Amino acid sequence: MPEETNEVKGVTRRTALGRAAGVAAISAAATLATTLSSPPAAAAPSTIATVRFPDTELTRRTTEFVRAVSTPSLFNHVMRTYVFGSLLLDRRGVRYDRELAFVAAALHDLGLVEEYRSPAERFEVDGADAAQRFLREQNMPAGRVAVVWDAIALHTNAGIAARKRPEIALISLGSGLDFTGNGLDQIPADALADILTAFPREGFTREAIDTILSLCRTKPMSVLMHPFAEVGRRHIPGFPVPTVEDLLLAAPFEE
Repeated sequence: MPEETNEVKGVTRRTALGRAAGVAAISAAATLATTLSSPPAAAAPSTIATVRFPDTELTRRTTEFVRAVSTPSLFNHVMRTYVFGSLLLDRRGVRYDRELAFVAAALHDLGLVEEYRSPAERFEVDGADAAQRFLREQNMPAGRVAVVWDAIALHTNAGIAARKRPEIALISLGSGLDFTGNGLDQIPADALADILTAFPREGFTREAIDTILSLCRTKPMSVLMHPFAEVGRRHIPGFPVPTVEDLLLAAPFEE
């Protein structure tokens, strides 16, 4: 944060020379400059379609961070993930930690952002690792960080995520509904209208396909035995990733 440091030094110098203040006054001026240079974190909406958005320092910092690194379409997708997942669990009477669920939902697709892509890992693992780094910087307790990591790493594997704790299941359910429409029949029409007004899709489907193809082209083996490989095979000539059958037939065993 070099600009903030320079600003503080400038205030300190002016205070010392202009007012001949003591050390205590210099420290107070520096503290004031730092406070004024750090705007409050952005808050999420309070309620959408009866779903409450938790308002804590962590959720505000998370919203601010995700908005800054995501495209508008991706940001709206992760917000819809939280709302859809919450509605599905609320209808079933499932209790869950709303702050934990919101943070996991908001961070769950960081692996699709180029800045957080590794050379070879699946995008879910890249996203979980990036979320873990961010949350450690926010001093989130390790046990809660571990839940977020699992929620993100497992969110495309609905069969496993559904058997885990509610916050993990919520991310898979919500993202799956927004991606494929699975479970949309459980969302009331007025609630759906409110969600899409607050967080419009803005070309999400086309952007998602383009992002999947980018992953397939830049690190094809990260989609080995992954649903994204189907998109690569359909659109990329000579796509090099073997199918599950190819792997089985190539296994070096005598029958």
